[in-house]
Amino acid sequence: MTRFPRILLLLLGLILPAAPAAVFAQEESVRPGINKPYDTVNVEQKVKQFEDGTREVVQKLDAILDACELKPGMTVADVGAGTGVFTRPFAARVAPEGKVFAVDITQKFLDHVARTCQEQKIENVECVLCTAASTELPPQSIDLAFTCDTYHHFEYPMKTLASIHQALRPGGRLIVIDFKKEEGANPKWVADHVRADKKTVIEEATQAGFKLIDAPDLMKGQHLLRFEKVKT
Repeated sequence: MTRFPRILLLLLGLILPAAPAAVFAQEESVRPGINKPYDTVNVEQKVKQFEDGTREVVQKLDAILDACELKPGMTVADVGAGTGVFTRPFAARVAPEGKVFAVDITQKFLDHVARTCQEQKIENVECVLCTAASTELPPQSIDLAFTCDTYHHFEYPMKTLASIHQALRPGGRLIVIDFKKEEGANPKWVADHVRADKKTVIEEATQAGFKLIDAPDLMKGQHLLRFEKVKT
């Protein structure tokens, strides 16, 4: 063996153990076609659905914002921003120097977020079109990644978690809100629609290089999990 390959193998041996396993995972889709309906989404209809006052996360909006522990100057990624129900309040809490990335796989949602921010004179939001496997965020560009009712739409959860991990700065946090699969917490069709229960989300996030901080019990039908990036 020549000198060059030996040096290359040595460098790889130093690098690979330090990186989250999820970065190198070869993963197939766990929910093929889960996001296909959003190709032709009716945004006005989704505004009524996502921002309906009877929706539990809307009712608990202030408590969720408090749980995010946002501070002026922070950079936040709203992953699966949808109609911007969290994006706009996030922007207000991290202003004036802070920034929010509204990340979504659907361009129509991002167009709506951009338009409503312009109408409300919100200037610290940037829209990012993601893919099924990546948030498309720059490395070490955010302090907090937030996802609400979106984790079960991750077609490639480990790859998406890896991209979130990469985008977070050292010590950055990830917050996951999703529907509970516990008996009686939600209608059966909701529980059947959700892929991962609380235990599975924690296991996958841990594998991706996150540590569970806590799980505040804020809602009847949804769990809120707070993680911290622990691997670099």
